Amino acid sequence: MKSHARVVVIGGGVVGCSVLYHLTKFGWSDVVLVERSELTSGSTWHAAGGMHTINGDPNVARLQKYTVELYKEIEAYSGQDIGLHMTSGLMLAATPERFDWLKSILAKGKYSGMEAHLLSAREAHEMMPLLDPDQFVGAVFDPNEGHLDPYGTTHAYAKSARKNGAEIYLHTKVEELVQLPDGTWRVITDKGEIRAEHVVNAAGLWAREVGRMVGLELPVLAMEHMYLLTEDMPEVIEFNRTTGRELMHCVDFDGEIYIRQERNGMLMGTYEKACRPWSPIETPWDFGHELLPEDLERITGELEVGFRHFPAFNNAGIRKIINGPFTFSPDGNPLVGPVRSMTNFWSACAVMAGFSQGGGVGLALANWIINGDPGFDVFAMDVCRYSDYATLAYTNAKVRENYSRRFSIRYPNEELPAARPLLTTPIYDRLKAAGAVFGTSYGLETPLWFAPPGLEDSFSWRRSADFETVGREARAVRTGVGMMETSGFAKYAIRGEGARDWLDQILAGKIPPAGRMTLTPMLNEAGKLIGDFTLANLDDEEFLLIGSGIAEDYHMRWFESHLPDDGSVEVDALNLGLVGLSVAGPKARDVLQKLTHLDLSGAAFPFMAIRELDLGMAPVILGRVSYAGDLGYEIWMKPEYQRYLFDLLMEAGAEFGITLFGLRALNALRLEKSFGSWAREYRPLYGPREAGLGRFIAYDKPLDFIGKTAALKEKAEGGALRLVTFTVKAKDADVIGDEPIYFDGKVRGWVTSGGYAHASGVSVAMGYVPREIAGEIHGWQIELLGEILPATLQPRPLFDQDGARMRS
Repeated sequence: MKSHARVVVIGGGVVGCSVLYHLTKFGWSDVVLVERSELTSGSTWHAAGGMHTINGDPNVARLQKYTVELYKEIEAYSGQDIGLHMTSGLMLAATPERFDWLKSILAKGKYSGMEAHLLSAREAHEMMPLLDPDQFVGAVFDPNEGHLDPYGTTHAYAKSARKNGAEIYLHTKVEELVQLPDGTWRVITDKGEIRAEHVVNAAGLWAREVGRMVGLELPVLAMEHMYLLTEDMPEVIEFNRTTGRELMHCVDFDGEIYIRQERNGMLMGTYEKACRPWSPIETPWDFGHELLPEDLERITGELEVGFRHFPAFNNAGIRKIINGPFTFSPDGNPLVGPVRSMTNFWSACAVMAGFSQGGGVGLALANWIINGDPGFDVFAMDVCRYSDYATLAYTNAKVRENYSRRFSIRYPNEELPAARPLLTTPIYDRLKAAGAVFGTSYGLETPLWFAPPGLEDSFSWRRSADFETVGREARAVRTGVGMMETSGFAKYAIRGEGARDWLDQILAGKIPPAGRMTLTPMLNEAGKLIGDFTLANLDDEEFLLIGSGIAEDYHMRWFESHLPDDGSVEVDALNLGLVGLSVAGPKARDVLQKLTHLDLSGAAFPFMAIRELDLGMAPVILGRVSYAGDLGYEIWMKPEYQRYLFDLLMEAGAEFGITLFGLRALNALRLEKSFGSWAREYRPLYGPREAGLGRFIAYDKPLDFIGKTAALKEKAEGGALRLVTFTVKAKDADVIGDEPIYFDGKVRGWVTSGGYAHASGVSVAMGYVPREIAGEIHGWQIELLGEILPATLQPRPLFDQDGARMRS
């Protein structure tokens, strides 16, 4: 066994072998993989081996497409037969609501080259005669689906990696991981020790235990998963004989089952409601090529639906039942990337769809290790999308919920109940008493809207029960004054004698003088957006940075990895140690002025000013800014003052008709201003000029901020895309994101976000289109739930076009 290696990959499943192969593909041959038993010993060997390219997140779908296209390459390169069967597939809808969902998924794929298309139930039956067309409304046909041999595929990755110089050590158990002061790792095994620059945790069922070796509790849990194999079925044999083809894959979402041909019979699997975690506390190290006890009673309900939807199964005998554990994260997506606060410790786990996503995960992680960036927008899979709140118990509750709902519809306005409430602020009970309907953001209960007595939310693809109430909230802000909680924003304190120079290097915008704020993007080395912040200079040695709450760990990982070694800068994520309220609308100043003797007039406290002062008896940080795009203020305080301030503001605002509003009204208000949001309009896919943020880039500042060279190039060349805003002639539904944008009848762009702008009375979509047509006002259409709707480009914001009210 080697004593030194550049990278040690822990785990010999399909994901670990994919990571190893991609490292060697990009030129790193001094890499090894260690596996406690044989390759495929955890979840891989008993997987059903299905694969598909369709995913609700287009960025994940691209990685799945890459994975499927990779298989012929590694088969040819390795000489290993992977048992590849490209059968094509159907996604079935048994209800109109499900068919709407399929239409939305299909639409998302139109701008990324997906070849899928809609079918009627009868057309689906002609392709797949085992299904009963009377049980379905319609389907989506995808030519890029199939299945393969898990054993052969994993060995193809491994053989390809070995061919490129990698080494693989089997029956070698990692027992301890120790990081040395120089950042390198001691990988201590039962066969000896390897000193490594990088360690990748691809340990699958044991990823949690490997994480614990370095003090990390990963949010991952194994669930029992069952599928059955039938005996030979005459219907299958006859179809093969008459067509010369295999039967295609089918996913029956409403039946919560999936099926495919296996030899002369069929395979049927299910994500059952009565789900069961496996080894929820610790995974036994001696578990290997074993199956779990059969438990058909637990999936009886799903099987009954499956047999009704596919009647031929009623006459088929069961040849074998497979019950084995697979790992899941709380939202079902993988946990990939560098772990915050650790040097060169990488996660590649919770990849439950390993044969759809394993290649893409290996590609992204190899890019990340070698180049410092995944090369794609992988935020949906980033391990840093979870923080300390994702405890063992939280993970257990959310994984069980996700598993049991894997084939269920998740409506745009639906909030799931498991593991809630967990994080709350001091005014949670006040907001709840006022009718708040909460959602969760990064574990925190956040008001979405305020329901009047007797009104409950209804879940739908179309406008639902909250529509009129959200409209009243939005109009109240525009005509008077509204208040919302902003505690869910991420807050960072940056202190020290080197703070100003460090911020000047890490951020692309100008550093404001003391007592002022500015908006500033943050770029990666490629000049792409990895953050958008409000930066406040409190006194030249202390700064307050406000950003997106869901990206707190993501951004802290970046900050910490770029801190100077001399200790001249301290960065602290304040989390709920600093909470907030926002007051916005033309009467906002009148409310606040009642609470302080200081002059808050536009001349004395102008737009983008910030200062520490007292409101009533409470010390606060008051900033003259609002994401609602109106005259407004953000108020930051220690949590012990929030209840007092909430009551004080409500009392002071009573004479002005102060109204509580939530995130749904805020979305409506920011759309009127064409304000983008993190993870939708602003993400590592886009440059600042493309995203309309070029005016906030300090191209001429002397310091070489991160991404400056690439940003200057984008400025000179103009970039390929432009972020634009449309009004849409919508009917009873509004865009939510990823819908295709047409120009002159051809798909030319995609929606990033949208909704109904209540105060302006129009449906709005924001999205990216090619730069050369971004000035065209007419000729646009947007696809929504299968309908092609006329759209008009809005060159200026719908509200306060010159910003006069916002700056008043």
